[in-house]
Amino acid sequence: MAPPRPGVNRRCGMTSDYLGRLVNRDDLRGFLQDRFGPASTYSIDRHSEGHSNETLFVVWGDRELVIRRPPPGETADTAHDVTREARVTRALVETPVPAPDPLAVCEDHAIMGSDFYVMERLDGDVLRDDELARFGTADTRRALATELVDSLVAVHDVNPEAVGLDEFGRPDGYTRRQVTRWTKQLEWAFDTTHAVREVPALVAVGDWLEANLPTTHPETLVHGDFKLDNVMFAPGTSPEAIAIFDWEMSTLGDPLTDLGWLLLFWQDDGDPAVAIPELFPSFTTRDGYPSRQELISHYERQAGREFTNGRFYRVLAAYKMAALGEMFLARHLNDDADDPLYPTMETAVPRLAEQALAFAQGDTDALW
Repeated sequence: MAPPRPGVNRRCGMTSDYLGRLVNRDDLRGFLQDRFGPASTYSIDRHSEGHSNETLFVVWGDRELVIRRPPPGETADTAHDVTREARVTRALVETPVPAPDPLAVCEDHAIMGSDFYVMERLDGDVLRDDELARFGTADTRRALATELVDSLVAVHDVNPEAVGLDEFGRPDGYTRRQVTRWTKQLEWAFDTTHAVREVPALVAVGDWLEANLPTTHPETLVHGDFKLDNVMFAPGTSPEAIAIFDWEMSTLGDPLTDLGWLLLFWQDDGDPAVAIPELFPSFTTRDGYPSRQELISHYERQAGREFTNGRFYRVLAAYKMAALGEMFLARHLNDDADDPLYPTMETAVPRLAEQALAFAQGDTDALW
């Protein structure tokens, strides 16, 4: 995903060994020169805030670029598909959805050892650990939340056929396949992580999801990872979304999975302690931010559809997050990551699994 601008929750850095696994400077120089012409200035930095695909900031002459590529090493099947991300954002450029326009896509692994794409760096801010001072009033907090939900509705309102995405996925049966997919991702991770501990509660959550699948669901374009820190806001005091990032899991499917995912990362005042505080910002509990129920109500009004089977979608979101956490841990154990968050998943994933299972079984106070 594209970064916040300098000075706003930006924490860049890398070990030289890990950078060498991500990019060969000379090979990338040749690629950039072929695409954008020669440049007297050339630098590479790694964005360390993301926890999935790798994001590199590149200065090429007077241009500021962003490169997206998968992490090094073995990854789970269907994960980290950056070419898919580039395809959908290119298709959305002329729609109301704020999406970055890819400048170049490369599937030649001789350049970087993986697929990657290049986009222009945008001028704006991403909210991660805390809100921006200019958004620190009750009115702007509510406006920000409204803009966030309206941006999600815009994604779900896209006519896939009109933008060339009518064959982008198989919407029928999408929700069932989501449960199957994340179970398989977990199984991939468990092959490694079982050496340090097991997570029986997570297996039970998967069984509950299988037993409680909705019989029908709406069908739209879905983002797959829609949450506050995947949206960039323009400079200024009025919250305006100018880009939605991290489209690697986008497809045609069930829009309610996107809403359930957004709700997982939105805390209400009085919620229980979150399992992974590094990933779940707490500032949405402040005065002016709407509650999760208010987000749901606004989405229902704007989208013209109800958030039916809400418990299922919220449990699915927690299951998906736990699966991601387990894959993080597997990559750490395989020495395929340079992220201090990953080893903490050894204890964080079981905590999240226990909360999700209790919520699924009827304890409405177990999951935030």
